Amino acid sequence: MKVILNQDVPSLGEIGDVKDVAPGYARNFLLPRDLAVVYNDRTVRLFEKRKAEIEAIKEQKRKASMSLKEKLEAEELSIVMPAGANGKLYGAVTNANIADELLKKGIEVDRKRIEVPGRAIKSTGNYRVLVRLYEKDEAVIRVAIIGQETKVAKTTEDQNEPKKQRVRKARTESTEPASVEEQAAAFEAAIEAGRI
Repeated sequence: MKVILNQDVPSLGEIGDVKDVAPGYARNFLLPRDLAVVYNDRTVRLFEKRKAEIEAIKEQKRKASMSLKEKLEAEELSIVMPAGANGKLYGAVTNANIADELLKKGIEVDRKRIEVPGRAIKSTGNYRVLVRLYEKDEAVIRVAIIGQETKVAKTTEDQNEPKKQRVRKARTESTEPASVEEQAAAFEAAIEAGRI
């Protein structure tokens, strides 16, 4: 079914584009939401009259795209992620992380337009990330991934200790009373309960 787009539709086209779509998609999605109109002589004449208006909208989008391209290429992002000693990240940097970092700097970009090399960055270093803008415009962002080594909470002696002893040790440390009176009361309670 041939339709003329009345608005920009992501992954389909822009206002004024003539597209051939499945009849169900047109009937159930595009036409009820006023995103498109059926292609016929009347609608073609209507869009011919609006041609200047549509071109003005497209030109405005081109200018906004060029402005955004300049902003993006001037930025250099630094993302700090937990990493091991060898530079391998615990996790990955994706297009969503980069979109969040750009948003912190006041630049809003849809994450679907950001193309990360290999779909995700998994090690520290400097990378170039592509951002698709209006029509065929593209911007390249420089991204530095900085690894932050995580500290090991347990010492090697604690790790070598058997699990039962570690659990027992943790229980006694966490339930140890603070004052002498509390210790005496706990001792008496333990005698009465038959634990001692």
